[in-house]
Amino acid sequence: MDFDDTPEEAAYRAKARDWIAVNAPKELKAELDLAGFGGPSVTSVSPIEAGKAWQRKKSDAGWACLHWPVEYGGAGATPMQRVIWSQEEGVYGKLSGPFLIGQGMCGPTVMAWAGEEQKRRLLPPLASGEEIWCQLFSEPAGGSDLAGLRTRAQRADDGSGDWIVNGQKIWTSGAHHSQWGLLIARTDPTVPKHKGLTMFFLRMDSPGVEVRPIKQANGDANFNEVFFTDVRIPDDQRLGAEGQGWQVSLTTLMNERLSIGSGMPTGFPELFDFCMKAELDGQPAIDSAAVRSRLASFAVRASGLKYTGMRAISALSKGDTPGPENSIGKLVAGSMLQEVAMYALDLQAQGGAIAGPEADALGRFQAMLLRSPATRIEGGSDEILRNIIGERVLGLPGDIRVDKAVPFNEIPTSGRG
Repeated sequence: MDFDDTPEEAAYRAKARDWIAVNAPKELKAELDLAGFGGPSVTSVSPIEAGKAWQRKKSDAGWACLHWPVEYGGAGATPMQRVIWSQEEGVYGKLSGPFLIGQGMCGPTVMAWAGEEQKRRLLPPLASGEEIWCQLFSEPAGGSDLAGLRTRAQRADDGSGDWIVNGQKIWTSGAHHSQWGLLIARTDPTVPKHKGLTMFFLRMDSPGVEVRPIKQANGDANFNEVFFTDVRIPDDQRLGAEGQGWQVSLTTLMNERLSIGSGMPTGFPELFDFCMKAELDGQPAIDSAAVRSRLASFAVRASGLKYTGMRAISALSKGDTPGPENSIGKLVAGSMLQEVAMYALDLQAQGGAIAGPEADALGRFQAMLLRSPATRIEGGSDEILRNIIGERVLGLPGDIRVDKAVPFNEIPTSGRG
């Protein structure tokens, strides 16, 4: 692959750079430079409002959801133009965090499975930042087994064709500030677990929906429990056919691993910058052979992630859909983030225990470490990703499944009498 810009790409890069230079919220740049993964992008203003303002400005100028069709709020740009924009947007891209799930996962699913009228109604407000979406997949009893979910959707008995939903979801990122949710529920418990699922979308302010934020170890509350009590969903808010929810969910999951895996931070740039400035035993940390050796190890992995991501981008540019190989990026980046944060705290010694605004840049590695375990679970745990890579990329035999072809309501569980 040739990584040099073509003349057309160079012109596009210059256009993006010029627009960002004029329109970016430069008053937030210092905060964004210091913001590490695991903490808010900015603290002087509301991160949600700052993100919406930047997304709205991008949308008005045609820089939002570049790869989406124009009629859905995008720009119809090529994958390489999307990469160029991301490179030029730089730290200001951190402001787009609230839209990662909606634009990277829910939006592509709606685009693939919804009717034309629904797409034109739902997608432009998502692209412009007017509305935020969340993904209602994981459940307390299911762990990483999405097909083991128990939230039920049953037809209303009033002949309306509506669905009545009862159940619980957990670890739902951003549910507390989302207007819409993508919900997968069980509609037929008498068939094998992958076949009795149906996908819906719903307003998060629907009667019977309760969102409870979960306090995290780092003091934030970005994850949520979501409870459904007799929530009514019209049938025209169903994506795909009844019982086709697993196929629909695969669209979401493939885009999730592309979105997370290609954009997940590793912490390496922050660590390298810290080592260039910090001192160990009165000497610059970078002068230590042990530090340089560890940085080299991280640099190799970061480079591998970069070029593996480029392979995925190259496939997209040829019209291919995101594949299981995107699980590699998420698997490697998740574990690397945790290792980088732990090493940085070791180098900081007692200073690594400081957190909060008074800690300035030092606190970001602590926040990174406290947030990093979630990166190894969300979007598929390490074990799930290794199975995907082994079975679908390397062609290894699949795990033995004792519940295969067994109706869901006949699978023994400790919760059933």
